[in-house]
Amino acid sequence: MFFNKRLAVITAAILISFGATAQVAEVSSSSLTRKEQRENRGISDMKTQIVPKGQWVFGGSLTYSTHTNSDYTFLIIEDIESTGYSVKVSPLVGYSLAPNSIIGLRGSYSRSFLNMDSASLHLGEGDAALNFGVDYYYMLKHSYNVAAIWRQYIPLGRNKRLALFAEFQLAVGGSQSKFAEGQPIRGTYAKGMDISLGANPGIVAFITNNMALELNIGVLGLGYSRTEQIHNQITTGQSSSSNMNFKVNILSIGLGVAFYL
Repeated sequence: MFFNKRLAVITAAILISFGATAQVAEVSSSSLTRKEQRENRGISDMKTQIVPKGQWVFGGSLTYSTHTNSDYTFLIIEDIESTGYSVKVSPLVGYSLAPNSIIGLRGSYSRSFLNMDSASLHLGEGDAALNFGVDYYYMLKHSYNVAAIWRQYIPLGRNKRLALFAEFQLAVGGSQSKFAEGQPIRGTYAKGMDISLGANPGIVAFITNNMALELNIGVLGLGYSRTEQIHNQITTGQSSSSNMNFKVNILSIGLGVAFYL
């Protein structure tokens, strides 16, 4: 009997304690301002500083690929004789004006080359067959741009080795390209300019205290481009286009290394 009464007293004390805690939490939550409630999400919480104020960030990425095809068949395209390469370098420099936030510049330069001596496409058989071929095709293109960026880091709890980030950039760039094909050879020279506004979310993982791997992908973009060309040094033409997209751009996936000094 005595044990049951003591158990009832302890249970009542626990319930009263929980009730008081919930009431205090409710009052505390309702007393927070809108700014304080937003900070509680952790986005503006400076208790976990991935990038402290006054830190420099240097980084970039480099990609390179090359190919050589000799009598190669790709799906329904046969007798491919070609060589080519592509290279792209993208440096980054930034400075942290506030904890977990940097502003900076990102540059990009890419160059691609393709020289195709032959390729053929055969559709159907007999008299109804359709045959297409390429005797000669040459392409050389290089492009460049400079972007102003703002990046906000989002800590994952109290973890200082792994964080998400959202990067916004305004970029201006240009390109030049040369195309030649056929026998006799016909050539086209083109130059273009473009301007874009984009958002690139990503993730950063620190390998050491000052070195990190970064992965980002473009999901939102506004862009405008204009191209002028001259064909066989005689005829000229031009084109312009604008676009807006909200989707994952697989071609914009970037993996790079950054140093936080």
